[in-house]
Amino acid sequence: MTVDLRVYALVDPAVAGGRSLADLARLIAPSTTLVQLRDKHRDTRAMIEEARALKAALAPAGIPLLINDRVDVALVAEADGVHIGQDDMPVADARRLLGPKAIIGLSLKTVEHAKAAPLDLLDYVAIGGVYATSSKDNASCIGLDGLRAVAQAVRARQVGYPICAIAGITAANAAPVIEAGADGVAVISALSLAPDPAVAARELRGVIDGALAKRGKV
Repeated sequence: MTVDLRVYALVDPAVAGGRSLADLARLIAPSTTLVQLRDKHRDTRAMIEEARALKAALAPAGIPLLINDRVDVALVAEADGVHIGQDDMPVADARRLLGPKAIIGLSLKTVEHAKAAPLDLLDYVAIGGVYATSSKDNASCIGLDGLRAVAQAVRARQVGYPICAIAGITAANAAPVIEAGADGVAVISALSLAPDPAVAARELRGVIDGALAKRGKV
């Protein structure tokens, strides 16, 4: 499945700016291209309910919903796919459970990860953390040089492979991320903690689209 990574919004009840995730999703929907539910703390039942509410909020805009880590939640809530990390369920098992139409993404941080990733079973990879961030506990950053190196390792295996970058990205620093090889950015705080998430999402989308056009990728 072709996935649009330009503005990939991660929504997390711990970083929601006092809004419900469904309300936040509706605010940012006009400018986002993909949404992920990321919840490291609540129980399975609460995650399923949240996922269903998000799916309903995003449906009018046709934006896919992915679930972070939890293949079981994605299945029960009928989400569009999952994003998994290096220590989560193996990609092959996630694909077997979710089927060929699901969107599956994988986190990469090193060139070694890029060389080992089962690209044929994935729809995209997310590289990072690029910049320092407070939204993850293990937020060591690889910088633009690290992003560029990992992206090149991925595309040495498959030209044009879909890549997004993650961590600490805002409208102010997103353009260099696209120049370094990303097709889009995954963001949390830049949207959810903005005074006006809709305006922040629109601004970020403009920066991303402009940077992609400059790179010659429409």
